[in-house]
Amino acid sequence: MNGRKHLCIALFLGIIVAACTPVSKKALRAYAETKEDVSVVADTPTAQQDEPSGRDGDDTQADGEGGEGYELPAFRTSPDEIVLKRKGYTASYNPTTKIPNWVAWHLTAEHVDGYAKRKGIPFHEDEDVPEPRVDTYDYMRSGYDRGHMCPAGDNKWDAEAMEQSFLMTNICPQDHVLNIGDWNNLEAQCRQWAEQYGSIYVVCGPVLYNKRHKTIGKNKVVVPEAFFKVILRMGRTPQAIGFIYRNNDKRHPWGDYVNSVDEVERITGFDFFASLPDSVERQVERQVNVDMWPIQALH
Repeated sequence: MNGRKHLCIALFLGIIVAACTPVSKKALRAYAETKEDVSVVADTPTAQQDEPSGRDGDDTQADGEGGEGYELPAFRTSPDEIVLKRKGYTASYNPTTKIPNWVAWHLTAEHVDGYAKRKGIPFHEDEDVPEPRVDTYDYMRSGYDRGHMCPAGDNKWDAEAMEQSFLMTNICPQDHVLNIGDWNNLEAQCRQWAEQYGSIYVVCGPVLYNKRHKTIGKNKVVVPEAFFKVILRMGRTPQAIGFIYRNNDKRHPWGDYVNSVDEVERITGFDFFASLPDSVERQVERQVNVDMWPIQALH
């Protein structure tokens, strides 16, 4: 009788210990990705071993390095972050500003072209975020373009990915000259880098410098003062580069926009490429070598 009593006590204590043990971030992430709902809030991303090899001879994937997830900044447990997993990108949407905090994607050489066309696809509200939701009418007669963060041109590889790139949670109010000019040139250059190196990891989004911001539309969509983009390529010598573009109609030589990733982190407050090994992250983020980023589309 005493033996059975002791066994019951041991089992009861074991259940309590298991219930009180924190779930690992990796386990939480794995659980979140099994949910049918595309809206996920998590603490930090985890990398998986799924990296395509690069095309450049010096950019093959180093042994032991993961690939999937490198593009994701560190997640925040915050009411101003709703993480939306899409087919072609991941977005952190801010229900207060009504624009994304950031949008991240892994652009491979195979994804820079394809059969999917943008013609006929309307910009549309995202039903996976709480109401009130931004719609295309918020931008009408505002003086601003509906500026893609993850561009339609990076989603030609799949019809669903193309359609999702027109969700308003992937859009920011953007100056027309910037949208069709220097920002568009950088998007085209990213596709060329993806072809040259096999794949790159991209994060972009708005920069909010001021305490008070201009808004547009009935839903008071915040107009960013600037935009950032950070880009990583892996290999035996990983490299990263950052850009800051003012949201206006002034055009500049591409070098005027270049920053280190550390500087973009300082400006935005985000922790980019958080799943990289710390030593690699420090190496690629503290400085930028523009000679390692040959340009064609930028000018």
